[in-house]
Amino acid sequence: MIVVTGATGNVGGALVRVLAEAGEKVTATSRNITEADVPDGVEHAKADLVDAASLRPVFDGADALFLQSGGSSAHLLRTGEILAEAEKAGVGRVVLLSSLGVATRPESASHGVVGLAIEEAVRGSGLDWTILRPGNFASNSYAWIPPVRAERTVTAPFGDVALPTVDPRDIAEVAAAALHEDGHAGRFYELTGPVPITPREQAEAIGAALGEPVGFAELTPDQARERMLDFMPPDIAETTLAVLGSPTPAERRVSPDVEKVLGRAPRTYADWARAHVAAFR
Repeated sequence: MIVVTGATGNVGGALVRVLAEAGEKVTATSRNITEADVPDGVEHAKADLVDAASLRPVFDGADALFLQSGGSSAHLLRTGEILAEAEKAGVGRVVLLSSLGVATRPESASHGVVGLAIEEAVRGSGLDWTILRPGNFASNSYAWIPPVRAERTVTAPFGDVALPTVDPRDIAEVAAAALHEDGHAGRFYELTGPVPITPREQAEAIGAALGEPVGFAELTPDQARERMLDFMPPDIAETTLAVLGSPTPAERRVSPDVEKVLGRAPRTYADWARAHVAAFR
């Protein structure tokens, strides 16, 4: 049985569906999960990553764990406890959803310092581990839903800076492979899309999926920062702006790891837009 934490998130939710479709026995967990959040036949249980004891009953009968890093000091404090509880219950394998920023922004408190410490806790556990380091998520485009619905316009900074945006479904499929196949222990996988794409080009892809033009209005960095501060701490906002506006060569690089694991090229941003176009109507 495989335990999936963060099962209502973009990656965790996709992973639950991928595993269920493959016939795997799954227990999906998050703080506020309900039966409506999971496919038919999938067990679900409320549990909180900052309360390791809440996961204790979930691990009963499990042999593998998908763990989201959380990226906060609260999650760091509990990671060791969670892994200890998992090992005690007989879990032998863990797949950690980390971030490319651990490698590319090691000096960042939000992306590098805490993330690296969580990775080290996983690597130092008694479990076989695999660490996933995805870059920019295609699903970040959900932030554009209000202006696209209201005005058929995407509003974002750095309109012509390209990053190889990754589909969360591809992250989920790589995670599924690492959870139920041998040969992935001790591996780091950097996960990206197949080509770098700019926000302006993403707007065009959403428009193509909708069948009508979607414009692009560029925000200044200050305007973008002000909006980000409504839903993220200042240090995360600053690092995010740095990645979007001045990506390092490693952040621009297309990784071969999705294709290496899955035997196919990663999905394009246009693929993601077509699959999720209903959200923008």
